[in-house]
Amino acid sequence: MSTCSTVSQGLDEPLSGTAPTARAWLLLEQPGPWGARALTSSHLDPLVGRALEAAAEGTGVRVALIRRPGRHADSGTVTSRQVYAAHTRPGNSWLHGATTCDPRRLLDLDFAALGAGDHRGFDTVLQGRPHAGSPLALVCTNGKRDRCCALLGRPLAAELTTSGADGTWEVTHLGGHRFSPTLLVLPHGYAYGRVEAPDVQEILHGVQEGQVVVEGCRGNSAWERPGQAAELAVRTSVGEYAAGALAVARIDGTAPHWEVTVAHTDGRRWRVVVAQGASVPPRPESCGTSAFGSPARMDVVEVRELTTALAG
Repeated sequence: MSTCSTVSQGLDEPLSGTAPTARAWLLLEQPGPWGARALTSSHLDPLVGRALEAAAEGTGVRVALIRRPGRHADSGTVTSRQVYAAHTRPGNSWLHGATTCDPRRLLDLDFAALGAGDHRGFDTVLQGRPHAGSPLALVCTNGKRDRCCALLGRPLAAELTTSGADGTWEVTHLGGHRFSPTLLVLPHGYAYGRVEAPDVQEILHGVQEGQVVVEGCRGNSAWERPGQAAELAVRTSVGEYAAGALAVARIDGTAPHWEVTVAHTDGRRWRVVVAQGASVPPRPESCGTSAFGSPARMDVVEVRELTTALAG
């Protein structure tokens, strides 16, 4: 059976620079079925869902629904829901958790503050605390957006749960259906594509050790897509895998050509030239559409370490 994911993999479409972009994530547990636009087409009150979408707009916060792997029946008697907030910028990455019986409480949050990396409002409004458990492994499983997410994501989430990965959740949308199964790992915010259970176990072990696995990595959600590709290119070039070691200091230019400055905590800097290309041949970018397109790709043209004078 030909699907958007099998076509993408057969064409060896690159993963780098395709991660969803968000400086911060707000995750709300919602059991039961999800529609294509889950915040307004699930058993969550659609008025609350629309209000959350509006509150997050322009703040750098991405809101998503999560549920535990398994059967998705919803009895309608949810008394307590898990809520997570995470910020993914290196140097200020964190993951806090809370529970609530009323999803409307999330509308009392200061979304601009969350996007800026301030968790104090989350902790005050929801009695949130730093997450002390396993890293979160969020697997996209929303078949209403694309069947590949259901066909490939649900078995992966189930296998991870069976293997003891306690932080495994299904999530509504991570973009890039054609890279299914897709994964987001928090708190560091790196996204992955075409992963299998052993890959995820290695990725999660890396998170616990403060390391980033670059194989299969789509990028860090904290950065825009040219920055995602540039950071991964520097990691690969110099063999730097410490999670908090690199940051995107600036992005100059506009599509289809950027110069990205990547900075190391030890003072080193690199200038990375990134060019936007088109993945060929044209093909449906999702199983949910019959329209053909050529997905944008981020091609790293050059990685050059800067001298101190040039960096300044």
